[in-house]
Amino acid sequence: MCLGIPGQITAIIDEKYHLALVDVGGVKREVNIACIVDEDHPANTCVGDWVLVHVGFAMNRIDEDEAQETLNLLTQLAELEQEFNHN
Repeated sequence: MCLGIPGQITAIIDEKYHLALVDVGGVKREVNIACIVDEDHPANTCVGDWVLVHVGFAMNRIDEDEAQETLNLLTQLAELEQEFNHN
């Protein structure tokens, strides 16, 4: 199973190579945003966008509510896993 993790673009590192800094759960990662940029939404307009990140690539944009809901579910899953492993 593949899982995309929500993150928010905080900076554009290199417009030419479509590289951005993305905050994924408080951890900043360098991510390729080539899959989400086009003439209508160039790289320099992506700061603040929420994206699904998979293997170092922003696969698509999502809205903030969807991102927060997914992050909350992932947090709950991690808590359950930790509880299960301690019993």
